Amino acid sequence: MAILTQIGVVLGVCLAGELVAQILPFPFPSSVIAMVLLFVLLCTKVIKPHHIRQKGDFLLKNMAFFFIPAGVGILEHFDQLKENLLPFLAVCVLTTFITFFVSVMTVRLMMALQKKGGK
Repeated sequence: MAILTQIGVVLGVCLAGELVAQILPFPFPSSVIAMVLLFVLLCTKVIKPHHIRQKGDFLLKNMAFFFIPAGVGILEHFDQLKENLLPFLAVCVLTTFITFFVSVMTVRLMMALQKKGGK
């Protein structure tokens, strides 16, 4: 029964993200809004990690499975992608390095804040 509650919490946050995206006067991905909302709810302790732990663990363990539709979509439209393959690959490589850099800087900042807070 706990897993159903956790799924309900996650789906509720996703629904809230959809509603916010509909209200905004500009297009913005509802999934990003939902992630930010979940982050804020976790930081403010409205939702505690144990409220979504099993669901989160399941999603992390099966993350590769969720990339299959994207891979199939790329293969289905490869003819269109082939025309712009070099710019597409350049964007993929560039954004990968940007993601690595931002991740490293975020971890460094969090570690510095934890050391500062521990004193």
